[in-house]
Amino acid sequence: MPATPLRPTFSSMARVGGTGAKRRRGSWRSGILGLLLLAGCDDAPRGSRTESACQPDPLALHVEVVAADGALVRGATVVATNLDSNVSITALTNDHGVTTAIDEVLAPGPLHVVATAGSKTSSAVRVEWTCDPCHCAPVPPDLRLQLSE
Repeated sequence: MPATPLRPTFSSMARVGGTGAKRRRGSWRSGILGLLLLAGCDDAPRGSRTESACQPDPLALHVEVVAADGALVRGATVVATNLDSNVSITALTNDHGVTTAIDEVLAPGPLHVVATAGSKTSSAVRVEWTCDPCHCAPVPPDLRLQLSE
């Protein structure tokens, strides 16, 4: 009769190691529990998360208003109007003649942007939007509006 090879069983493996095997088995369980707890703490995407991957701050159009001589105009009124929806945003330039109050709230759709200060007005400039799933970016991103003399 040919000899059958001996196959170790779980109970024989546990006996071979003595108390050390029990300690290793306990460490193994603790290690698995630790890995499960760590898996919930990483920043990996989860199907159940409700957070958006998009940044909450809207993209804005940078508008600079200058006088005919090139000087920056503080307190100029800038009006951007969406040509499709007729919705507009009105903003004032800061001490540096700049406003960033015109943002993607007006997107999508083309805008006409015009500046006024007293009786002086700039020509209207057309701005388009390039949109992705998160934001719409103004094209061009920067405008320099020159007031008439």
